[in-house]
Amino acid sequence: MEDVVQAKWLHNELRNNQAKFVIVDTRFQLGDPKAGRIAYEKGHVPGAFYVDLEQDLSSPIREHGGRHPLPKVGDLALKLSNIGIDKDTKVVVYDDQGGMVASRFWWLLKHLGHKEVALLDGGFSAWVKEGYEVTTDTPEMDPKAFQIRLNEEFSFVDASEVLEKLNDKDRILIDSRELNRYKGIEEPIDPIAGHIPGAINYFWKDVLSHDGTWKKSEELANHFSDLPKSKEIIVYCGSGVSACPNVLALKKAGFSNVKLYSGSWSDWITHKDYPIETD
Repeated sequence: MEDVVQAKWLHNELRNNQAKFVIVDTRFQLGDPKAGRIAYEKGHVPGAFYVDLEQDLSSPIREHGGRHPLPKVGDLALKLSNIGIDKDTKVVVYDDQGGMVASRFWWLLKHLGHKEVALLDGGFSAWVKEGYEVTTDTPEMDPKAFQIRLNEEFSFVDASEVLEKLNDKDRILIDSRELNRYKGIEEPIDPIAGHIPGAINYFWKDVLSHDGTWKKSEELANHFSDLPKSKEIIVYCGSGVSACPNVLALKKAGFSNVKLYSGSWSDWITHKDYPIETD
């Protein structure tokens, strides 16, 4: 299964019932945490379970770790087990935010060693646009035993490792936020503006086409053509969520040594002596 699949493909697979699928709805609005659940209850892809960014895909905020710390592995594994995911389950995840939250779910499953997980290209809107069925029914749970097999190809780093590698010529640091946030011109979310010294800006939404669908692998390879594949790439954003589409895009473009700085900018600025740069 590809990392990004089309609504038509998923519809045909579900209709033919040839494989075990779990569909996951991760719609979420950062300024309105209840909006995603409300949208799910108003209508979702048949069979989809709702998974919440802050309740399920993050752990409680602490002094360090950013606004969306990674969830505890055991807690997430239990959630995945409860919605029926085991090693043989194919998982398709969607949101309606360009794949931002869905990519976080995708990355977490890859990190835990699950192979068959993909984003629905264009999200819920693409499904609706095709005229496929939408339901308000909540599916019954059929718990399975999710097995954790941590995957080193989808690893993360913390602030101390980023700091240690600031002057490492074999390391590239990517900031996934909007250009004005990267430059420190504006900062609507976090209390301090700027970026980590040496980081280069690749806004995460640039991996999407004008219609909101994912660019093809060759287009993504061209998008990242200035980056050498021989170096380690560390990707961050505001809180470790919108960095994940860039991680997925880099993987699709053929980069193998890609890591997520999970705490990201909202974690970096909690370390009072860590350097900050503005352009």
